[in-house]
Amino acid sequence: LARGGSKGIPLKNIKLLAGVPLIGWVLRAASDAGVFHSIWVSTDHDEIEKVAKQFGAQVHRRSPEVSQDSSTSLEAIKEFLNHHREVDIVGNIQATSPCLHPSDLIKVADLIQKEGFDSVFSVVRRHQFRWSEVKKGENKMTEPQNLNPAKRCRRQDWPGELYENGSFYFAKRHLIEKGYLQGGKMAYYEMRAEHSVDIDIDIDWPIAEQRVLSFGYFGKEPLKEVKLLVCSVDGCLTNGRIYVTEDQKEMVSYDYRDIVGVDLLKKRGIQVRFISERDCSKTLSAMQLGCIAKVSATNKLQVLEDWKKEMGLNWKEVAYLGNEESDVECLKKAGMSGVPADACAVAQKAAGYICKSNGGCGAVREFAEHIFLLLEKVNSARKQ
Repeated sequence: LARGGSKGIPLKNIKLLAGVPLIGWVLRAASDAGVFHSIWVSTDHDEIEKVAKQFGAQVHRRSPEVSQDSSTSLEAIKEFLNHHREVDIVGNIQATSPCLHPSDLIKVADLIQKEGFDSVFSVVRRHQFRWSEVKKGENKMTEPQNLNPAKRCRRQDWPGELYENGSFYFAKRHLIEKGYLQGGKMAYYEMRAEHSVDIDIDIDWPIAEQRVLSFGYFGKEPLKEVKLLVCSVDGCLTNGRIYVTEDQKEMVSYDYRDIVGVDLLKKRGIQVRFISERDCSKTLSAMQLGCIAKVSATNKLQVLEDWKKEMGLNWKEVAYLGNEESDVECLKKAGMSGVPADACAVAQKAAGYICKSNGGCGAVREFAEHIFLLLEKVNSARKQ
């Protein structure tokens, strides 16, 4: 369910979180789980529909009647079922749960399909002591709800309590038609605490980005350490504009932050190379980057494959930053791919990360920081 009229964050469902539209995280997990006959996004908004289709989902255009602020999830699901008589079981996955993993969905599908449960919902274990509320003006004392203050146990000695986390609700058709998302033979599915992330208000966004980078699902293939970054010159390292003087000399501008980003990558042992469709050798020479470059490249993918073979790398060890249609095949092949915020639509669709910065305005430095964060994830996995 992805209504366009979010009260808290405008178009929250497609706002970029760690370089991916929020809804993209759960759509990727749902697709890779392999347990659904079809994956749908119910929306009333054109841009959300566009993003949903980019991630392989089908779209149900919900009616105005179930697109109001007062509309419930149950009403929207009922409307969907009225149009899809073939559906027997619905997994209502919240778009705001970006740390959901396919393994969770596979286990839940087994509970409802193989073990005969009518409904299954997600919970998370919390270790929080509760006290009764005393309203203002009441002459009462608060009372402990789930603890004995005289014998406070240590956190590790207390199993905690289960709370709904809203990540997903699975239910059979007959329950939903009766007006229930939870009922019949019920079961809960306990998610790991680090995977229980819900985006509600803007202040949670930077925290959620760090959680996603640490605990999110990035695809079927395990992440590998990046050893080569290939960056398109025009539109990534520069803003794509070319200034021509009266004596017909060309000038371009760049952001010093991007040069720092290149240096940081090189210090981490990551080789950086540049590629361009035009002859910009003088520009690159003037920047004194000390990097290998291929200019006048008519086939960027072939250049990338040649460099990969020369260095003895596999695709998972290659990162690519591009911005144009000519970069699309490279973006699809690279293990880690990114584009500046102002990249063309087809390049954005092919990329795994969309920078907040425009080309020539810090996008290279930002993508470098993204690589460093993912490398921390790789190193953490190795230690585990």
